[in-house]
Amino acid sequence: MATLQIAVNGNSAARPAAAAPAAPAAMSPLRMWAAVVGSTLGAFMAVLNIQIVNASLADIQGAIGAGTDDGGWISTSYLIAEIVVIPLSAWLARVFSVRNYLLVNAILFLIFSVACAFAANLQQMIILRAIQGFSGGVLIPMAFTIIITLLPKAKQPIGLALFALSATFAPAIGPTIGGYLTENWGWEYIFYVNLVPGALMVGMLWASLDRGPMNLKLLAKGDWPGIITMAIGLAALQTVLEEGNKEDWFGSDFIVRLSVIAAVSLTLFLIIELKTAQPLLNLRLLVRRNFGFGIVANFLLGIALYGSVFVLPIYLTRIQGYNSEQIGMVLAWTGIPQLLLIPLVPRLMKRFDVRLLIVVGFALFAASNFMNVHMTGDYASDQLFWPNIVRAIGQALVFTPLSAIATAGIEQENAGSASALFNMMRNLGGAVGIASLQTFLSKREQFHSNILTNSVSVFEEATRDRIARLTGYFMSHGVSDQALASHKAVVAIALKIRKQANIMAFSDTFFLLGVALVVALLASLLLRKPGQLSGGGAH
Repeated sequence: MATLQIAVNGNSAARPAAAAPAAPAAMSPLRMWAAVVGSTLGAFMAVLNIQIVNASLADIQGAIGAGTDDGGWISTSYLIAEIVVIPLSAWLARVFSVRNYLLVNAILFLIFSVACAFAANLQQMIILRAIQGFSGGVLIPMAFTIIITLLPKAKQPIGLALFALSATFAPAIGPTIGGYLTENWGWEYIFYVNLVPGALMVGMLWASLDRGPMNLKLLAKGDWPGIITMAIGLAALQTVLEEGNKEDWFGSDFIVRLSVIAAVSLTLFLIIELKTAQPLLNLRLLVRRNFGFGIVANFLLGIALYGSVFVLPIYLTRIQGYNSEQIGMVLAWTGIPQLLLIPLVPRLMKRFDVRLLIVVGFALFAASNFMNVHMTGDYASDQLFWPNIVRAIGQALVFTPLSAIATAGIEQENAGSASALFNMMRNLGGAVGIASLQTFLSKREQFHSNILTNSVSVFEEATRDRIARLTGYFMSHGVSDQALASHKAVVAIALKIRKQANIMAFSDTFFLLGVALVVALLASLLLRKPGQLSGGGAH
């Protein structure tokens, strides 16, 4: 386990030769893979808990007496804690040792998962979800770090394929699991579901990770200015993104103040990290060609990955009237194919240029969104089947090759920084994507509603004829007052216009997601083959 213990020991680019990690072969293959599988299982559960709770948010709000607006903090508190702890994980693993840090947070994640099911009010739920997010957020970058430091380079694509199940499969399958459990067992079971795989995770980590000494002296030497500015900046930014649309963005003093705090704090963080001798994160990694463009592509992947999981359930609820279980069945077709395809990706990486796989994956993911740009009122589960299948194939092809090529050439001492930046930017992309799509969707609905309303005039024969026929329909179905029947006819036409405007807005939103993925595809074209990299051992 010496490999991993040293690998997470430094984020500074400069390290003495004596700190070079031992060969991964120092661990037996069984224990090595137990560590990889156990950590990736933890990452899977941490990501799954974002979408599985979102699918049942309305039921949770009703059970604990939370309003629609305030209930959003059930998800926001988890996301804020998660995005803050991801960049801290490499340093904290040095302080407490990898074994202690992972096991304690894995156990805390399970304890607070169960505690969430017993929350009596909104305040309790927010606090419990924040602690759950803080402990669960640790599992994501640590799994990635274990894969790129512990596994031999020839086996890393297999480990990254396992990690892809948490990054792309978990968001896709989350609504399916959440919807089924909520409809058939109750919302509490979306938290209880973590217990069995969680116990397996703890057992595998306990058996595979070697004990290591804690280094509490590092607490005094920590990059505290960087830690504080990063935590404040990311927490403020995440809150702005989650609450901005609801608060009318910069029309709200609350959002304006938080935006200023985020901008100032994150600017200070960048300055501190570039000037300090021992930074929390080695931001100079971003100027490396593959890692820099890989981060850009990964950020855009996060926008599309979480954005599409956000948009589809809203469409199916608002336009088709689906319940959470029906929505889960539709989204299952973006998850099930990935479960079958992701294990095959490492073999494809041996036979084809990884850049080709990335380009094909982004192209298919983009195409799946463009397939939804001509939606109608009849566009439901049957029509979404093939776009979801194409999306699943694209997502399965993208993540593992992109992770491998982005981290190719990253030295062992920079593995913690690379893992933190790569995973943080994907999560941040998801937050930016959801916030942007919320606003874009409402603005486009208003735009199309205005256009359609202006085109419907009572002076036109077709409009008068439609009102007359609807008036006759209502009078023949129990409405005796002609004036009331005529009013109902006008309201029915208005609702039809609004529904059509909503459908057109959703079409525009899918088009925007497709464009984001095309930009990600262009960024991936600038990646080099790992063998063409200078410096560092390429994967």
